[in-house]
Amino acid sequence: MDQWGVWLLIIVILTILEAMSASLTTVWFVISGIIALIISFFTDNYIIQFGIFVIVGVVLLATTRPILLKTLKHHKEATNLDRIIGMEAIVTEKITKNQPGEVKVEGKRWSAYADETIKVGATVKILEINGVKLKVETVEGE
Repeated sequence: MDQWGVWLLIIVILTILEAMSASLTTVWFVISGIIALIISFFTDNYIIQFGIFVIVGVVLLATTRPILLKTLKHHKEATNLDRIIGMEAIVTEKITKNQPGEVKVEGKRWSAYADETIKVGATVKILEINGVKLKVETVEGE
């Protein structure tokens, strides 16, 4: 098999691996394999071809993969519960730093915790949802 045939085989194998994993790792070596395939028509030196394959693949992997992953990153879908983040709630059971309490928001009672002690009747802001508990903080002016 000629050197171009070896590169074509490598390209096909790496393409199949990328299609099976979709991890954006071997795709860069598919590209560098194509470049090495093109180089094989100009030089018979396999060391040069392999060197170009490795160098181009590693450079592409290191420079473009993080950018592409950031671009393709799936954004978390907001659920109906996520809409209460940022809302205000009323404390119905005292919350301490070490003991969760309870808040009421939109007519529903939730377990809640905070980094501070918050008395019953205080207005709090919902910061986040962790499982079935809300993280809250006192609203300024309370």
